[in-house]
Amino acid sequence: MASTSASSVQKSFKYDVFLSFRGEDVRRNFVDHLYHALQEKGITTYKDDECIEKGKRINDQLITSIEESRFHIIVFSKNYASSSWCLDELVKIMECQNTKEQTAYPIFYDVEPTEVRNQTGAVKKAFAKHVGGSRSSVLSLDRLCSIVPSASNGFTANLENKDDVGRWRNALKESAGLAGMELKNTFNGHEAKFIRQIVQYISLKLRLINLSIDGKLVGMETRVKNVVSSLEIGSDDVRMIGIKGIGGGGKTTLARAVYDHISFWFEGKSFIENIREVSKGSPSGLKKLQKQLLKDLSNEKNVYLTSGSDEKNLMKKVMRSRKVLVVLDDVDDIDQLEALASELPWFKKGSRIVITTRDEQVLIAQRVNFIHDVNLLSNEEAICLFSRYAFGREIPVQGYEELSGKVVHYAAGLPLTIKVLGSHLCGRSKSEWEDALERLKTIPLKETLEKLELSYNGLENDQKEILLDVVCILKGEMKDEAIRILESCGFSAQIGLRVLEQKSLITISSIDGLRFHDHIEEMAWNIVRHFHPNEPSRHNRLWIKEEIEDMLVNGLGTKATKSIKLKNTDLHPAIIMKGEIERS
Repeated sequence: MASTSASSVQKSFKYDVFLSFRGEDVRRNFVDHLYHALQEKGITTYKDDECIEKGKRINDQLITSIEESRFHIIVFSKNYASSSWCLDELVKIMECQNTKEQTAYPIFYDVEPTEVRNQTGAVKKAFAKHVGGSRSSVLSLDRLCSIVPSASNGFTANLENKDDVGRWRNALKESAGLAGMELKNTFNGHEAKFIRQIVQYISLKLRLINLSIDGKLVGMETRVKNVVSSLEIGSDDVRMIGIKGIGGGGKTTLARAVYDHISFWFEGKSFIENIREVSKGSPSGLKKLQKQLLKDLSNEKNVYLTSGSDEKNLMKKVMRSRKVLVVLDDVDDIDQLEALASELPWFKKGSRIVITTRDEQVLIAQRVNFIHDVNLLSNEEAICLFSRYAFGREIPVQGYEELSGKVVHYAAGLPLTIKVLGSHLCGRSKSEWEDALERLKTIPLKETLEKLELSYNGLENDQKEILLDVVCILKGEMKDEAIRILESCGFSAQIGLRVLEQKSLITISSIDGLRFHDHIEEMAWNIVRHFHPNEPSRHNRLWIKEEIEDMLVNGLGTKATKSIKLKNTDLHPAIIMKGEIERS
C-alpha cells in the first residue's frame, strides 16, 4: 500500500552491498568470486581493497561505507573473530540494523552458526587473541600486577579493552541469530551454486525495494508479491498464469514489474507487448511476434522463418533447451496463444509464462494454473500516484487538496485516467483545473474511452447491445431479473452476461446486482449519444428522467428509441400513458 506521507520517501544508499570478511581466509577465493558475481548483476558492492581511496583514514571510510550500504554480507570464516578490524565492522553493522532500512546477511563459510553465536570451536580459538589467550590469564592479571607493579603496563598493552570485548561478543551472538546461509548445508558445499543463490537473494530483495520507491509504481509491491507467489519460482514444473482486468487498469504495468522482478532467475526471457494490436494489424502479425519471441529467447539477432511447421519446430527446440520466462501481453484470442505458447511440453522444467488479457475465457481455454484479477487503486494509492504526476511529490500541494480529491474521485481507481489527468493538469492554475473538471462532466477523457472501446469493439453485435442495455437500463438489477428482461428482447442473456463479465466489462453480485466501472458507464453513454449528443429523441436508449419526461410530454418520441428506463424515475402514469398513445 502506498503511503501519502512525504516523509515515507526511502533513504538512498551509495552501495547495495557491503562485504565484511577476513582477508587472509577468503579475499582471493570465495569473496573475490562473490564480489564479481554481484557486480556482474549490476549490484553496487563495497569491498575494502577495491573501494578505499588512498590517503584516507581506513576506519572513517569503512564506517561511512557501512552506513551507506543497504545490505551487509558478513562472511564468517575461521579467523574472522581474530581481527579487531572485522569485529569493529561487525559492531557497526549490527548498529545499522536498527534503522530497518538496512539488512545484515550472515554467510557461514567454514564455521557453524553455533560456533559464532557461542564463540566455541574455531571461533573461540580465533577470539582468544583478544582475551590474552585464556580466561585464566585474564583473571590472574590483578594478582600479577600486585606482585610486580612494573609489569602492569606492558602486560595490559597486549589485552583489548574489556568494553570492546563485550561489544564484540554481543555482535557475534546477535549476528549469528540472523537469517543467513551455511555453505556446507547448501548445494553440498558447491561454492559456485552457493554464490549464485546469494546473488539471486540480494537481487530479489533489491527489486522489491525498487518497486516500493519507484514513483511510477504506486501500490505495486503487494500486487507483485501476490503474482510472484502464484508463480512458485522454486518448483520444477512449468507454470502458466493469467492477469485479467479492465482496459487501463494496470495489467501491463503489473506484468512488467513482475518480469523485471524475477527475470534474473531464468536462462532466457521475453516480454511480448501489444499482441492483440500487432497480430491483427497485418497478415504477418503473428509471424512477427513469433520471430520476436525466438530472437529474445535464443539471443540470435536474425531469425528466419519459412513455413508454419518451421516456426513451431524452432520454438520447441529453443524452449526445451533453457528455462525461460515469457510474458504475453494483451492477448484477446486463443489463436495468439496457439502460435506463441501452445503447449506446456514445449517448455523446459522451471519455465514460467504470464498472460495478460481483458478476456477471462482466453485464460480458461488455455487452462492456466492461476488467474489474477487486477485490483484498481485504493483512494490513498490514487492520490499518491496522481500527486506524483501532477506535483512531482507524494501528496497534493497546499491549496489543491480538494481539487485533487475530485480528480481522483472521477478516475475511480483507474491508473490510466489518473496518469493522463495528472500529466494534463501539471503546472496549471486552479481555474484551469476547475474548467477541466467541469468539462469531464459532459465530455469523457479521450484516452480512457479509446482504451475501453477496444473491449467493446471486440464483442459480437448482440453482446454489444446487451452491454448498452445493462449500462443504460439495467444497472443494479439482479441477475435473474436482468436475464428475464433481456431474453424478452430476444437476446441469449445467460451467455451474453457471462461474456461481459469475463471481459471485465461488468460484475455480477448477489447483493448489488449488475455493476460496472464508472468509465464503462461513461463509454456506453458516449456510444449511445455519439452521433446526436444534443437530441435525446434520436438516441436508441433513454435513462435520464428529464429527457424521458420531455419526450413523453411533448410527443418527441421516434422509432429510434428502443429502450426507456422508467424504474425509479417517479414519472406520473398519465405522462407515461400520454407518450405511449402518441407513439402508437
